[in-house]
Amino acid sequence: MRWLWRSATRLMRWLPMRKLVLFCAALALHAEAVVTYSKYFKGSRPESQFIIVSRKGEAIYKEAADDQQPLKFQLSDGETAQIFALADKLGKFNHPLESGLKVANMGQKTFRFEDGEVKNEVKFNYSLDPDAQALLDLFERISETEQKYIELDRTVHFDKLGVNQAILEVEISYEKKRLVAPQQFLPLLDRVAKNESYLHMARERAAGLADAFRNNQTAGANQQ
Repeated sequence: MRWLWRSATRLMRWLPMRKLVLFCAALALHAEAVVTYSKYFKGSRPESQFIIVSRKGEAIYKEAADDQQPLKFQLSDGETAQIFALADKLGKFNHPLESGLKVANMGQKTFRFEDGEVKNEVKFNYSLDPDAQALLDLFERISETEQKYIELDRTVHFDKLGVNQAILEVEISYEKKRLVAPQQFLPLLDRVAKNESYLHMARERAAGLADAFRNNQTAGANQQ
């Protein structure tokens, strides 16, 4: 099962929950603003999601409060700026966002802003605020991206016949502009592209997607 595999194999992931909280507190103490998103939806897979983003774009994703191996990755300047700009438009979460409408339970979401002594938090199920919807969509994109990273990582190590499908799912998300921080996939894609033990179609797809990610990264750097 994927969640059992993750807890046993992702050696790159770090920080238990207490250390994660201390990490966020340390950033705040050093005038490093932090935006946190969390979601709990009982019965879904995963039931819990936590995403923490610093103003420098350093980000953490985890799927449980006791997840001791969260993913760590770097958002682009544009992605980071968008998150903090939306947080500013929402008053750094200093007011309610819940619509008050009678809608189905879509999971409890929480936005939290920390910057020094400023600490605001707001919880909601469904919001009509367009800025809240935009920020939620961005965090959902991050969540989708990290879940696809987890699946690709799993197949690369333990299911070589499933690698091509996992890469295809990443490619589809990229084409739909749902993928965030695609450079984090490069080590896995390069590993597949250069290893003849994987299917030829998987190696070709990995190489092509890695090239696309690198070209996009170069184009973004040239525009800055």
